[in-house]
Amino acid sequence: MITSRQVRAARALLGWTQETLADKALVALTALKRFESENGLQVREDTRDRVRAALETSGIMFLVSERGEGVMLVSNRGDTRKPIRKRP
Repeated sequence: MITSRQVRAARALLGWTQETLADKALVALTALKRFESENGLQVREDTRDRVRAALETSGIMFLVSERGEGVMLVSNRGDTRKPIRKRP
């Protein structure tokens, strides 16, 4: 299960506001604010699922280990093309 800290960190990596994530996840802004709250407020499971899916679709990977949890932004997943370099 993803945490509120992971959601906030993921938004920061993507440069998204709460409004942007709420729009992309198709959830109410108030529901997202509850989810991101440090107070441990209850959030519906479908809200968690939609937020997770929206972030993962945008390249976020959620990480969990014995030492803690985190997020990582993966660029161009599955894209095997070489980057285009500008000529001087």
